[in-house]
Amino acid sequence: MRKKKKIVLALPIGVPHLEQVLHGIRLYSQAHKDWDFITSPETHSIPVSSLVGWDGDGAIAMVNSLKDVEVIQTLKCPVINISGALDYSGIPRVRIDYMEAGRKAARHLLEHGFSRFAFYGLKNVFYAKSEYQGFIEVIKSQGYKCSYYEDTPTFAMDKPWQHDHVSLERWLQSLEKPVGLMASHDPRAAMVIQACKRCGIKVPDEIAVIGFNNDIQTCEFSDPQITSVARPGEKVGWLTAELLDSLISGKTPQAAEIVIPPGEVVERLSTDTIGVDNKLILEVVNNIKRHINEPISVNSIAVSVGRSRRWLEYAFREYLRVTPHEFITNIRFKRAKFLLETNPKISIKEVAYECGFSGSRQLNLVFEKQLGVSAKLFKNKLLESLELKVKNNIPNSLTPPINS
Repeated sequence: MRKKKKIVLALPIGVPHLEQVLHGIRLYSQAHKDWDFITSPETHSIPVSSLVGWDGDGAIAMVNSLKDVEVIQTLKCPVINISGALDYSGIPRVRIDYMEAGRKAARHLLEHGFSRFAFYGLKNVFYAKSEYQGFIEVIKSQGYKCSYYEDTPTFAMDKPWQHDHVSLERWLQSLEKPVGLMASHDPRAAMVIQACKRCGIKVPDEIAVIGFNNDIQTCEFSDPQITSVARPGEKVGWLTAELLDSLISGKTPQAAEIVIPPGEVVERLSTDTIGVDNKLILEVVNNIKRHINEPISVNSIAVSVGRSRRWLEYAFREYLRVTPHEFITNIRFKRAKFLLETNPKISIKEVAYECGFSGSRQLNLVFEKQLGVSAKLFKNKLLESLELKVKNNIPNSLTPPINS
């Protein structure tokens, strides 16, 4: 019997977004290799520092510090790093395009009408710095500025749950509101929301908060629930295992690291607002959302607030950077896309009805404009992806994007 390869997983087990990574690793192993995974039985977490002298066949690790790098360099087996904490470690790595995650967060807040922005970063942490670079790039391109606050990361802290809450609260209180804020990851976004509660700041009306990773446990246990840029964890895991397998086989990697685009923004209540100071515009937007599945028109909206269509067109362009018609269509499109993604077996006719489109033809035209494919083709590709996943036991995130 061929001896199984011993692969150590030097990363926290049980962290929701890392669970997706582990699932991708397991899927690759089941499909291509027969690996034995080494984990810690009680703590469910193997620190990199404990790998000194380990004689296994490969390792997948969260390399967060230069001390971790020193330990990894003593090992005789291939190691893949899945942490974005360090700018460069000399260790092959699979990571997310953090700058693009920052860009997506900025675009999301801009779509919600914000003209004031803030970023909650971490000192000397590569992924946080990169997210901020992408975030500020988009914000500056629209002529806006961004307030910035850095906190100390907890990687090497003896008591990582203790934080300087006072400084964070003072910063949040100093921000001119309403403001759209990105936190470098979801637990930091949760800290912002908790600090806002202590200070009497309303989320999302005064500070809208978006995080990164779409850590389900953190996002959905928060009140309000946190909007987040998703991390395609299963794809990270699969490609990590694939790269490790290649190195174990003696092959030379084509690149020092594999960079994967982030997922989409998963919108929840922490950004469910419009960041404008005009109360009448807010009234109009809320009215649109309440009646989005009805055949509302720009004229009917203008009449409902006692204004002319011309005023409404001008106000929407000034505050939301889109026409009223574009705003209504975007909301309907997002809702339709969500319905299809969560239930691909739903009929196109039913989706059109639920989202206020005049019919399937209009729905298809909007999808073609937004994604380059009709709603029907979008649905069929989703169904094909599900069938492929069941047939080959691979994660959905590894199938080609629908709009590629």
